[in-house]
Amino acid sequence: MEIIIQFFDFFVHLDTYIAGIVKEFGALTYLLLFGIIFLETGVFFAPFLPGDSLIFVVGALAASGVLDLWISLFLLMIAAILGDTVNYHIGKFLGPKIFKKKNVKFLNRKHLEKAQAFYEKHGGKTIILARFIPIIRTFAPFVAGMGNMPYVKFLLYNVVGGVTWVAVCIFSGYFFGNIPIVKDNFAIVIIAIVAISILPGFIMWIKSKAGGKNERSKVY
Repeated sequence: MEIIIQFFDFFVHLDTYIAGIVKEFGALTYLLLFGIIFLETGVFFAPFLPGDSLIFVVGALAASGVLDLWISLFLLMIAAILGDTVNYHIGKFLGPKIFKKKNVKFLNRKHLEKAQAFYEKHGGKTIILARFIPIIRTFAPFVAGMGNMPYVKFLLYNVVGGVTWVAVCIFSGYFFGNIPIVKDNFAIVIIAIVAISILPGFIMWIKSKAGGKNERSKVY
């Protein structure tokens, strides 16, 4: 339990930890941030890593002068785009084989099925929309690759989505992260960002449950 609390505390107080990391490791902090965003978008079994909230914190720290805004913006955009690209190719190569199996380590089949349903409903724009929805964000490019979406089309949506997502999150942190009421309640703000990010997925889950009940009522 203590480990879980420490793990949660780390992500809730990312501003404090990152500031300390910058003092300790300097420019290597950018490599750490790049790696986290790359893995969160590029590896289908790492949807638990922070995304929106982390980028928001980076923006707030950039406004304070702890991090460079433009270096952070550029690196995180590249990380997001490269992450989705790698995930796409993993899905294209492994997707068909994985999806045939009922139980696969490091892969929640339900998450994959939800991402696939979201993708089928919204088409190519899913690559853009999914950027703002945790879990779906991680699985959408994997599903796109698995479904053999043309790479040129995927790349276009990937670039637009990656640039938009990082820009919105980082500039939100840059302009609002250091407002006194936000800064004094930073932990609450981070939790709120995570909650808002999860909200679309929760609404989609409610709708799927309601749809399932309607189908069953028709049967009976």
